Amino acid sequence: MSKYEIPFLTAVIHAFAMRFAMDRQTAFRYLQKHKGLEFLIEFYDVEHLQSMDETIEDLLVVCKKNGGLIA
Repeated sequence: MSKYEIPFLTAVIHAFAMRFAMDRQTAFRYLQKHKGLEFLIEFYDVEHLQSMDETIEDLLVVCKKNGGLIA
């Protein structure tokens, strides 16, 4: 993991939490459980170039495919 990925992950978790009115710890657990964090790490090279809204939309698709219920 590069030194740039951690701030990116932190920013995405925060934005995800804000969008769905949850605390950051809950957002982190949700993204971890439904493979959202794994997706962000694997596709960092593409995702960090998108807007935060597009990244969150991508996360929703990934999480939904892995059992997530937030829509």
